[in-house]
Amino acid sequence: MDTHSRSFAKALSWRVTGTIDTMIISLVVTGSVELAAAIGVTEVFTKSLLYYFHERAWLKVPYGRKTPF
Repeated sequence: MDTHSRSFAKALSWRVTGTIDTMIISLVVTGSVELAAAIGVTEVFTKSLLYYFHERAWLKVPYGRKTPF
């Protein structure tokens, strides 16, 4: 079972990747660096929190887990 701090670290590392992607897409769509940055900053907080809770919820789901011998 992952610790809370490991789940949090995984969420942050994934969000860095996702935020860079979102900012690039936002820049292409809007043509505005400022707007792309604002969208990226906003989503890094909301999606990090959502991912953390999603990860913790899945730890309670036994589906697809193998039990040790």
